[in-house]
Amino acid sequence: MKTNVGGIDKIARIAVGLVLIVLTLMGTIGVWGWIGGVPLATGLFNFCPVYSLMGISTCKTKR
Repeated sequence: MKTNVGGIDKIARIAVGLVLIVLTLMGTIGVWGWIGGVPLATGLFNFCPVYSLMGISTCKTKR
């Protein structure tokens, strides 16, 4: 598993995931809010399977 999520992308994924989960727990949105676990997990693990399939990486490259 090679890291392919970095920087602002990581922060955005974690923030969106947490907001969706909190809104679900508060009853503001339905059970679909649990989908927030996906961006939360990809942000915490620094790996996105979809990015891997598409050959995308938001990490800084080492020179």
